[in-house]
Amino acid sequence: MRIAYIINSAEGGGAAAVTPPVIRFLREQGHEVRLFILTPKDRNALPVLQATGAAIHLREGGHSDHAATLLWLLRQIRAWKPTYLWTSLTRATLLGQIVGRITRTPVISWQHNAWLKPANLFLLRKMSRLSDIWIGDSDHVTALTKTRLNIPAERLFSWPVFSVRPDAPQAQAWLPGETIRIGSLGRLHDAKGYDILLKALSLLREDPTLPPFHVEIAGDGSKREELEKQAALYAPGKVYFSGFCQDSDRFLANLHLYLQPSRREGFCIATHEALQAGLPVIATDVGELKHSLSQSGAGLCIPVENPTCLAQALKQLLGTPEHLHALGLKGRNWIRQRYSEDNFRKAGSAILAAAEQRLPTN
Repeated sequence: MRIAYIINSAEGGGAAAVTPPVIRFLREQGHEVRLFILTPKDRNALPVLQATGAAIHLREGGHSDHAATLLWLLRQIRAWKPTYLWTSLTRATLLGQIVGRITRTPVISWQHNAWLKPANLFLLRKMSRLSDIWIGDSDHVTALTKTRLNIPAERLFSWPVFSVRPDAPQAQAWLPGETIRIGSLGRLHDAKGYDILLKALSLLREDPTLPPFHVEIAGDGSKREELEKQAALYAPGKVYFSGFCQDSDRFLANLHLYLQPSRREGFCIATHEALQAGLPVIATDVGELKHSLSQSGAGLCIPVENPTCLAQALKQLLGTPEHLHALGLKGRNWIRQRYSEDNFRKAGSAILAAAEQRLPTN
């Protein structure tokens, strides 16, 4: 098959982070894949997208000029004539559905978001029949998609967008006398809840029982300046913003504890990468995270937007740093079974088989 894979942007994080393993899998199965990117944004994802070997068509435009974007995509698809359009996130999906309808090209659509803006939810509901197949990037998002878009079972699949790499670098145990290294990966955006983390740290500021620790947040975004000011106010000397991270493996392997204080998530690749690295985790009970933490026993799951609970969780784990590594190993053992490469391939193969069956026989 010839697959036109359509994503919103080349921004670091988001759908671009989960796209490369899917594209590599599709190409390994013998399908030709071209990637169509609707706007560049910060371009931080371009290196990993280029490394997939797929041809890339990048539109040099904005993220709200929908009519111009639609015309660009329509020209691209008419010129290449793919077998399928494969869309990711709301803007790419809605525009892809329109192009698919015009060109009579079937559409496969990802759902990554556990939360949708009301307008996007309304549009996706109205246009859900224009995608032949829907995929949730986790069991949680798949269940949500079934309910909120009313997708019949024969058109809906779950394909978790993560598979464990057995050779991924592993975090080392904390040693007495070391400063405890805590970290988080994510865009500096309200959804990630870093303002909640800073408020939690302010509650621990005067606690003399805690061992030395610092927090590094690897990511970039529009909230950086605001968060840096809050960090100076709430947790002076404790928090460091290191910018966009090109090597998450190295970053995670240097930590003792991972935090994900998000207000909302779908699958959350970063937290599962932390489990892969053998790190204990404190995360909010959103998206797939609440299932992964409860099943793995690798840390603590806390309520959303609750700095008091986050501070209590931090105090609990920081109080016994000698136990952190054992918690992380529990998570690593669990994730190696749950998200194996074999399970990833089986889920992808089932979707490809369904896609091929839906094609006209002539």
